[in-house]
Amino acid sequence: MRAEPDSPDSTAGGITGERPSATHHETAHHETAYHETEKERADRRWTELLQEVRVAQMGIQILLGFLLSVAFTERFEDLGSTDRTIYVVTVVLGSAATGTLIAPVALHRFVTGHRMKPQTVEWASRLTISGLVLLLCTVTCALLLILRVVLHNATAWWIVGGLFLWFVAVWFLLPAWARATKGAAAHR
Repeated sequence: MRAEPDSPDSTAGGITGERPSATHHETAHHETAYHETEKERADRRWTELLQEVRVAQMGIQILLGFLLSVAFTERFEDLGSTDRTIYVVTVVLGSAATGTLIAPVALHRFVTGHRMKPQTVEWASRLTISGLVLLLCTVTCALLLILRVVLHNATAWWIVGGLFLWFVAVWFLLPAWARATKGAAAHR
């Protein structure tokens, strides 16, 4: 089994124990760009994607389980029509996020053995991004509902708006910035 480019056992020459003469970034780029077959790349990307999806799946499943139980509590009857609407939207978004984040596993299961791993990884990646957008919307709505019930004022909207912007920044803008700066650095 080949050492991952980022692992301490990987070297520019591929022999464990030798010190690479290239920088870590150059070594990682060299390994990925020149010594990884399409199949190896697809397998690596699939493994990485599954690890990412597991984290998101766990979070949305816990959140959805909590949301589904709320309707059976005594305080649910005290919610006004606006809060009930927010609750319904939140449950629908949470269900959609759950389905979308589980979809890569189902996709893989149904196309396994058909030599479609690179395409499967691309489709699963798109589903995961869609699931993260739905998760963002679910978390935002859940926060809005909870803070409206707790604070009883417009402060809830400001707090949720700030958190929404924070999530967008760290989940989407930071990765986009990282990709852009890596691309700009590669062209120097």
